[in-house]
Amino acid sequence: MRTYFLSDEELGKKDDDHKHHKHSRHASGGGSWQPARSPRRRLLKRALLAGMLVGFIIFFIHNIPDMGGAHPAMRRPNWRDPKQAAAGKGKPLAGNNPSRPRPPSSQQPHQVQHVGDEQAVPSEGDRSTLAGKDGENSPLTPGPGLEERNYNGPLRFAKLAVSLRGIGATKGNLPDNKNVLFAVSSLKSAATLIPMACEMGLELRSYVHVAIMGRSDIHLTELKKINGADESCSLIYHDARPDYSQISTESRMETATFRAFHHIHTYVHPQAIFIDASSDEDPFFQRGARQQADAVGNTLIEVPPNAARKLSWVSKLNSKALRIWNKVTVDILIQATPGTTGGLVRLLKSLSEADYTAGSLPHITIELPHDVDMPTRRYLESFSWPPRHVHNPFDAHLLTLRHRIPSKRLDEDEAAARFVESFWPSNPGLNDVLLLSPQAEVSGNWYHYVKFTLLANRFQASITSAWDRKLFGISLAQPRQLLDGKTAFSMPKPQTKTIWQDGKDRDVVIESHLWQAPTSDAILIMGDKWVELHDLVSRTLGASTTPASGTKIVSKQYPSWLEHAARLCRARGYWTLYPGDRMARELASLHGELAKAPEEYTGQTGRRVQNQRAQGEKLLSDDASETEVEEARRRLKAEADVGFTHTALLSVLPNQGHVIPLPELPLLAWDGTETTFDGNDEAAAGYAAEFRRQVGGCKREDDVPPAVAEYSTRDLFCEAA
Repeated sequence: MRTYFLSDEELGKKDDDHKHHKHSRHASGGGSWQPARSPRRRLLKRALLAGMLVGFIIFFIHNIPDMGGAHPAMRRPNWRDPKQAAAGKGKPLAGNNPSRPRPPSSQQPHQVQHVGDEQAVPSEGDRSTLAGKDGENSPLTPGPGLEERNYNGPLRFAKLAVSLRGIGATKGNLPDNKNVLFAVSSLKSAATLIPMACEMGLELRSYVHVAIMGRSDIHLTELKKINGADESCSLIYHDARPDYSQISTESRMETATFRAFHHIHTYVHPQAIFIDASSDEDPFFQRGARQQADAVGNTLIEVPPNAARKLSWVSKLNSKALRIWNKVTVDILIQATPGTTGGLVRLLKSLSEADYTAGSLPHITIELPHDVDMPTRRYLESFSWPPRHVHNPFDAHLLTLRHRIPSKRLDEDEAAARFVESFWPSNPGLNDVLLLSPQAEVSGNWYHYVKFTLLANRFQASITSAWDRKLFGISLAQPRQLLDGKTAFSMPKPQTKTIWQDGKDRDVVIESHLWQAPTSDAILIMGDKWVELHDLVSRTLGASTTPASGTKIVSKQYPSWLEHAARLCRARGYWTLYPGDRMARELASLHGELAKAPEEYTGQTGRRVQNQRAQGEKLLSDDASETEVEEARRRLKAEADVGFTHTALLSVLPNQGHVIPLPELPLLAWDGTETTFDGNDEAAAGYAAEFRRQVGGCKREDDVPPAVAEYSTRDLFCEAA
């Protein structure tokens, strides 16, 4: 019949002319035609319901509960506080569901959204599970017993992807960026590192990330509140905790740490990673962090126990400087002279008492004269380096004693060559040497200052330019005299200046200064400049023409190698960075009463030199001005007061640790006169031409041999060498 109606157009449309009323009593039957319902749908629905019922019965019979509890296949990983379980009040800890953060709208560190934050403050019930009853034995720290941590299933990071997808503005997909990561597992370590991260975030030099790992299920909002990290810290949080962390095995948590760092590395590419190296941190976390850093070559900075306050100055460094934290090394070279046992002992004691939490321990080389007195021998027999208070898990021995064989007195050239041979950097761009004389005494902060100043002035991107290539060294002490050993050194007076730094005007007090002349008492010489000095000494000694005695500008009260260093600085236009007077007193003290003439200048000449030094340092002329009298009085008072401030470096740094770019500092020529950077370059070009004629064997003004290798002085010599 249906086929029939469809085949006839008129019959199939015969009801179109009838109007149907909405409320007609015949709407569902009677007067209007409707197709009959097929009974097949009802039968199909009944069959489906019957099948589901049969399946449910079979499933229930298969998994029917017995006296032993649920079927093992039905159990899910779960943990309950043992004390609460004993009281019948245990319940699973609820997880947190962070809302999706908005991506940052700019590429500036201070405008990045705080991704990964928990939006909802935990309720009072949640807080009770975090803090525990009466504040004791919360599930955050102790966790379940080891026998209950037996889950070793697949890893899942439910919340990590949310924050990693919202940091596009930080350019974390690029290997070279501005990202720095602080990673924590235990709450005690979080209390140590999160304040450090906040201080760094306030500086707005880097994008500072904080990754939360480990077993704790604390809300990020609560964690930030506990550690005083508000929105002003500009921190980017990542919840990198795996699922079922509180009942996971140590092996699973170690693997989770490794995998979490891997995911973060893929999206963030942190230039440096800070972790807590103390016993407060979870061992599985420390192992996983070290494994991942070794695998991808990340810079892992392990903060030693009780060192967070001492390392507060790291907040002033950006990601570029922190990236080479573990690559920079410092060696110590001490040139002992006869009759300086007391000074050598005092120097070594001060080195042993210093703080070395800022990096790897320096290696010490002591150059001994041919005749070593008995007190020095006895002290060196009992002297150990590294010091006993320094962590030394591999029992490394970092002390080298060099005892000269020839008994005859060395001349100037031999002494200079022998001293320069005492050190050679394996990587000239990263390995530097600190020269100390026996009359020096260093403070506990000297190593922190050296590393901070080195990283800030050579590797920090905001101030690094061609200027750092002119940096010959960093001095720990203020010079007392000019190189002639007679004229008192007059340092520039502190001045207030407004400079453009970190995107804004900053008022700073300039206390440091640059001087073209190096010193020999307490100075860090850059590794590349030491290689260049080595090459200059070698070529000078091999040249057929030696410098005339009239060209000597360095007094014989200083070691002979300083003459070669002064020539190199004058020919290249290099300068040394000197701290202000106040800062110098916090770093090193020079004891003039222990000064002895260098071994190459002993004898009658040495006695004259010693008398000359005493007169130059402690006596005033009859016609001295009031300024000279006050300057001498200040220096004598500083020598008598050797006590150093035992406090963190950042608290004594000028300008709260803000580094002043080198071009903003006053510059002094080798003779102590103030000059400009352009004037310094012109003077260097003139002296280099003079040196080529007098020493390099060049006959004409335009004879300028090309430099054939890096760190070479070949361009100063026309003779083949």
